[in-house]
Amino acid sequence: MPISIPRLRRWFVVAAALIMLLVGGAYFYARQRVRNALKEVPNKIGVNVQQTASGFTVSRSEQGRTIFKVQASKAIQFRQGGVTELHDVAITLYGRDAGRFDQIYGSDFEYNPATGEIAAKGEVQIDLEANPEGLAKPDQAPPKELKNPIHIKTRGLVFNQKTGNAHTDDSVEFSIPQASGSAVGVNYVSKDNVLTLESKIHVDFHGQTAATVTAARGVITKTPRALQLERPRVDSGSRTSTADKATLFLRDDNTLDRVVAEGNVQANSPGQDGLRARAQRAEVLMARQRDTIRNAIFSGDVQIDKAGAQPVHGNAGRVIANFVGKNQIAKVRAEENIKLTQHQQATSSSSTGQDIELTASGVDLMFAAGRHINRAETLGANPQIAIRPASSSAGQQTLVTSDQFNANFDRAGHLTSVHGAPNARVTTTTPGQPDRVTTSATLDATFRAAKGIEAIVQQGGFVYTDGDRKAWAASARYTPGDQTIALSGSPRVVESGMTTTARSMRLNRATGDAFAEGDVKSTYSELKPQPNGALLAASDPIHVTARTMTAHRSPAVATYTGDARLWQNANIIEAPSIQFDRDHRSLIASGNPAQPVSTVVVQVDKSGKATPVTITSSRLTYADAERKLHLDGRVVAKGADATITANRADLFLIARGQPSAASVLPGSGQLDRIIAEGQVVISQPNRRATGDRLVYTAGEDKFVLSGGSPSIFDAEHGKITGVSLTFFRHDDRVLVEGNDTSPTVTQTRVAR
Repeated sequence: MPISIPRLRRWFVVAAALIMLLVGGAYFYARQRVRNALKEVPNKIGVNVQQTASGFTVSRSEQGRTIFKVQASKAIQFRQGGVTELHDVAITLYGRDAGRFDQIYGSDFEYNPATGEIAAKGEVQIDLEANPEGLAKPDQAPPKELKNPIHIKTRGLVFNQKTGNAHTDDSVEFSIPQASGSAVGVNYVSKDNVLTLESKIHVDFHGQTAATVTAARGVITKTPRALQLERPRVDSGSRTSTADKATLFLRDDNTLDRVVAEGNVQANSPGQDGLRARAQRAEVLMARQRDTIRNAIFSGDVQIDKAGAQPVHGNAGRVIANFVGKNQIAKVRAEENIKLTQHQQATSSSSTGQDIELTASGVDLMFAAGRHINRAETLGANPQIAIRPASSSAGQQTLVTSDQFNANFDRAGHLTSVHGAPNARVTTTTPGQPDRVTTSATLDATFRAAKGIEAIVQQGGFVYTDGDRKAWAASARYTPGDQTIALSGSPRVVESGMTTTARSMRLNRATGDAFAEGDVKSTYSELKPQPNGALLAASDPIHVTARTMTAHRSPAVATYTGDARLWQNANIIEAPSIQFDRDHRSLIASGNPAQPVSTVVVQVDKSGKATPVTITSSRLTYADAERKLHLDGRVVAKGADATITANRADLFLIARGQPSAASVLPGSGQLDRIIAEGQVVISQPNRRATGDRLVYTAGEDKFVLSGGSPSIFDAEHGKITGVSLTFFRHDDRVLVEGNDTSPTVTQTRVAR
């Protein structure tokens, strides 16, 4: 039976194709060129030897160029069984364009014409080498130099000339400059042009991208030109990647074009800051340059987990990574319902950890030198950042939204700042309390390394809403450490009918306190009239000005300092410091020797004439419900023709609802009586009275002076002393009372 040399050659070519496609490159091209060449070999070479034959050569040429050449030192055919042995076989494949110099060689082969099988009895060696200058050189001339040929070694291969199929259960080894590998078991089906690597696929890549690739099984197809791997695993250093299956697609020149992994795709990088990524599908696109990745695409429930002091968990529908240079990552784009959560540990025993969660339609992450993230920006509408307590979801939560966010990171990968614009909004929710909301054109948040938010600055039409408190300013700075919002640029705060403006203001979100500085002005409106009140009883606004202000929400008390001035209609109180209680319409005014407390009330005589009474003291307290001014320290009440001084005094006012108060200077506080104590002195143009206690009744213009041997001195009539002295402001009468041992009532008329 004649030996089919073309089928023998094709059998070797199949083995070469198996290994070439496994390493994903030039061999696919070589296999195709070899198969095309062998198809042109005649079915029979005309060798039918009954005895030993030595030194024969078979070749095929086209247009003056040799396509292939087969050489064997011996061919022996055995009569019994018709089996033919071939020894020292060497096959050289040049290709139609003379661009190859591939060699297949082995020592012992056996051909069985009954079964059509050609089997290698020993090792088979294959060297694949390109010869780009083949056409420029004489026919069959070898390349000028051998440039790292692909070397393949196997044994036990069986090729069937009837079916065109080939197989071996033995191992296959191969090597190229970048890698070496092996597999166990090969099966080739010529009808479908499919070659299967049955088991134990193992490839070691060397150099800068050192890695080991293993797979349970592999299938090489011609259309598409691809290698499919079952349960592949890639180990590179401490990093590991796995999937249910992976497909390596090759270009027409057999260079690797892309890799697609599907089903339970996972990548793990263990360690203290270990990273784990999962997806249903991953696709890696290769650049034309050798060993260079162009981009990688992950899709289908993409999840990323990063360990460390600030663990991170991320979800996305699709992630695209772009590479530059020597496989350095330059940019990562995450798309489709992005959620990224970073857990921050507690910074002290008194603080609690928190979770920062970003959700967006998409996010771009930019990398510095392929090593760490240095910038990120959101894509699409409605991105938001949520800050929640890590222990539970029941505590205070903050939600930050904007049309777009841009973030910056330090060299360690820690978040340093976030910029949001336009339409920035921060909503803080606390169980049992109304939401606190701030809005502005822009937002800038700064972070302390691994310790959370340091400050949030909002600029451009800032508005703050906290229950019935609302604030406006050009810009605001919030510091979580003390929960204070600092307002600047014409700030204005409104709360429960109180409006305050200043050059700058601060609001404490924890306590509700407010602080204002520079040209402070508060207006209390929405007031109801108090018929039983006096100084501050009208429904008209109450105004306060000062250099600074501190306001407390509960109770609703504000303290004004620095040239403080409070007034309602004609009633005015001035002092270095005024503490005003809005709900009770009460106040405490404090002065100093250089600037005492001062106010003015109205005194109405019997004829209905109203005259102002100016009152100064070191301290003044007033409660409108009591209609009483309590004065302490250097009290001075100065009227039109009489001045009263004392250590302390109580001034009682007439209720605003009484007809007598409404008929004279509407809105003014009208004096009813004065009770003064301690070193009381009454000075009039022609007389002076002293005592320890004074009761003055404004309606009668009557002074009753007692305590400490009261006396009255008249420049014309001398001095009068008694236990009690009663006199009147507009006449000469003086009533003098004695004590029990000397009861005396003296009436002295003094000519005036």
